[in-house]
Amino acid sequence: MALLKSEAKKLVEGDSAPDFSLRNVDGKIASLKHFKGKLLVIIFMCNHCPYVKPKMDEIAKIQDDYAKKGVVVIGINSNDPSNYPEDDFEHMQSIAMVKGYAYYLSDETQETAKAYGATCTPDPFVFDKNHQLIYHGRINNAMNPGDFPTKHELREALDKVLAGKKIEEWFVPSMGCSIKWR
Repeated sequence: MALLKSEAKKLVEGDSAPDFSLRNVDGKIASLKHFKGKLLVIIFMCNHCPYVKPKMDEIAKIQDDYAKKGVVVIGINSNDPSNYPEDDFEHMQSIAMVKGYAYYLSDETQETAKAYGATCTPDPFVFDKNHQLIYHGRINNAMNPGDFPTKHELREALDKVLAGKKIEEWFVPSMGCSIKWR
């Protein structure tokens, strides 16, 4: 495990979401065009990371709370499962079933993570209905496993955009484990 802050900004505010075509835990292929006109939350995450695990329930709750408001939450796992077996597709399916994730995609080639400039897990990106970047930040301010969150930045960003307001601080570094590159 390597602790990283997502300080790299490959995408900047207003950039278009890079397209993807990835296998979802239900076995179907999902791509950006499937979510046309939807506000998107794309979270690079995995199963084994001690920074992701405490946020898994919150990710599920955000998915459930915002689905009726036209927001789609997509988890993408880009980790190399050959060295991290807990991040393999079968474990992804199990986590998705337990947590109720509708979209948990496998980035087997790691090209999607590279296109987005994702560096750690969790690493959330929010795109407006035109799929332009409006927020790259963190889920909440519980920066270490075991911390209790007192501020929920991802929810605040979603609430602002849904209210037609601009997100002032579009980039707030997240913290977590490095993506496990091949």
